[in-house]
Amino acid sequence: MLLPDMYKKTIFDINYPLLKERGITCLIFDLDNTLALLDEKECPEAVISLIAKLKKDFKVFIISNNTKKRLKPYEEALEIEAISFALKPLTKGFRQIIKKYNLKKAEMVMIGDQIPTDILAGKRFKIMTILVDALAKKDLKITSFNRLIEKRIISRYEKKGIFKKGEYYE
Repeated sequence: MLLPDMYKKTIFDINYPLLKERGITCLIFDLDNTLALLDEKECPEAVISLIAKLKKDFKVFIISNNTKKRLKPYEEALEIEAISFALKPLTKGFRQIIKKYNLKKAEMVMIGDQIPTDILAGKRFKIMTILVDALAKKDLKITSFNRLIEKRIISRYEKKGIFKKGEYYE
């Protein structure tokens, strides 16, 4: 339930042509420590450039547990829709997107840096999931708790030989 379908170092390492080949038409990104650092107020140029390219082939969204105020500069810079207060691992943000844009679950992928929120939300909604390493070690207090849970999950997966931090796969 918590094993990501794909694991990559960053959003820049994801094989987007492969996703397109697999029928993915909708990319859903987490914000903090996935697209941007926690204390970044403006969207990084490299992210703006990547998202601009991706929008040629995909519908692109941000779903975050953060506030509308935090998401607004990214929503504007990237010219994409962002859903705030998503309460991941709940799936209400995904339901909003699927209903509004008439998508199928098989066309969607959730990309994020946390197993207990991003990956679990995607798995609960039955869409593809991609885990990326967090951009930085600095987290919100609630995220620090999630990282402890995540560490235990990863430890169990490593013991079973099905996942190892730093060994990326598609």
